[in-house]
Amino acid sequence: MKTFFNIIFLLLIFSSFAQNIPSTQSDTLLKKDNNLAELILPISLVTYGIIGLESHFLRFYNYEIKEEVGEHIDNKITIDDYSQYAPFTSVYLLNSLGIEGKHNLKDRSLILGSAYLIMGATVLTLKSVVDVTRPDGSSNNSFPSGHTATAFMGAEFLYQEYKDVSIWYGVAGYSVALGTGVLRMINDRHWLTDVSAGAGFGILSTKIAYYIFDKYIQEDRVISKLGFSPYLNDKEVGLSLSFKF
Repeated sequence: MKTFFNIIFLLLIFSSFAQNIPSTQSDTLLKKDNNLAELILPISLVTYGIIGLESHFLRFYNYEIKEEVGEHIDNKITIDDYSQYAPFTSVYLLNSLGIEGKHNLKDRSLILGSAYLIMGATVLTLKSVVDVTRPDGSSNNSFPSGHTATAFMGAEFLYQEYKDVSIWYGVAGYSVALGTGVLRMINDRHWLTDVSAGAGFGILSTKIAYYIFDKYIQEDRVISKLGFSPYLNDKEVGLSLSFKF
């Protein structure tokens, strides 16, 4: 049982680490370095899960966790079927209570929809390609964990929308996501490697969605507000620039 809780503790450290990485820098180089730093956590989680597909040591670790959970936990808790949605639905709940996040309803829904599409396509494709039997033997689509991916996608979404209001919203979201991943193992539905990869893919999906929005949608809006008008009079010829606020 000690090994099981050690792993949970490590995952909690990873989740906390994600909340403490600064997200904005005035200097361009520092901002780029920071953006790369933010990818360390999700890429590490995905890498662990992928290595676990072939590593005898990590697969043995999976079985060890399964045995310890089976020995000490008899009752299954199916709340993970609902908790996976809690982080991202919290964004809309908070907004309905008057606690405004980073984006308006239209923009955040566009970002969430993009993240869900990226995450869903990735997870469903891998489930159909990678042949991993679930711990309970019910099917061969265990890798990666879709519930965990959804939960961590939502946790990163909640964090991004409310990190400037209070970091504790992100901490709460990641705690729920972590609990969802743990419950997937307790309920004998996924291995640790499935949960790790699912968490990584979920976070990456949201980060990619925000990148696409900022780079290709937000910037286009700014450019569309710029106006250029040539002018000509008796003394000079020129070009005037206007900007809509």
